[in-house]
Amino acid sequence: MTAALTFHPLTPERWPDLERLFGPNGAYSGCWCMFWRQTGPDWHDCDGAGRKRAFKAVCTKGERPPGVIAYRDGQPVGWVAIAPRADYVRLQHARVLVPIDDQPVWSITCFFIHRTARRQGLMEKLIGAAVDFARGQGATIVEAYPRPVTGKEASATLYVGTVSCFERAGFKVMARPSEKRAVMRKSIRRRRAKRVSNCAGSAAVLPARRDPRGTAG
Repeated sequence: MTAALTFHPLTPERWPDLERLFGPNGAYSGCWCMFWRQTGPDWHDCDGAGRKRAFKAVCTKGERPPGVIAYRDGQPVGWVAIAPRADYVRLQHARVLVPIDDQPVWSITCFFIHRTARRQGLMEKLIGAAVDFARGQGATIVEAYPRPVTGKEASATLYVGTVSCFERAGFKVMARPSEKRAVMRKSIRRRRAKRVSNCAGSAAVLPARRDPRGTAG
């Protein structure tokens, strides 16, 4: 029987799990998930160790968790980065992936899946977990910038995800700014507040409680 997956936001106490998942290479070539969070010059002026320090600061001192980790049998096996588009400096300066309108969106920018968990449908489950996380943070639109893959490609080139995987997760293509990128979106509804009766019999509205454990896959 395949072990159940669980998903958790990357809170400070889970940083060691991300370190273990990314390994000594920092996911892809020392990226440490900083590619979208740095300008081109800053990226090239920084090495893997510097990017690791920078992303640890994002995780431990930032306003919100910068993404979601997938676990199987208590071991980290996957990662998806998601945040408001404005958090990603490179997107703010993008020439190809320019905003298609002025609506506030949350952006899924990258994935990393451990080699033992690849080609098992985990990317699609990570997309679902990211959407759930964004919904809990008040997002109403989630955007992504995947590749329109038609054949077999190296996993390192698929860190932004694939069009087909996002389509299965309910996203729609909104624009194709280049042959190598699509802009996809999914509109989501905020969780409804729960109505409870007070002792006087009238109804009071309370916000829906977030599950701190994340989403089960």
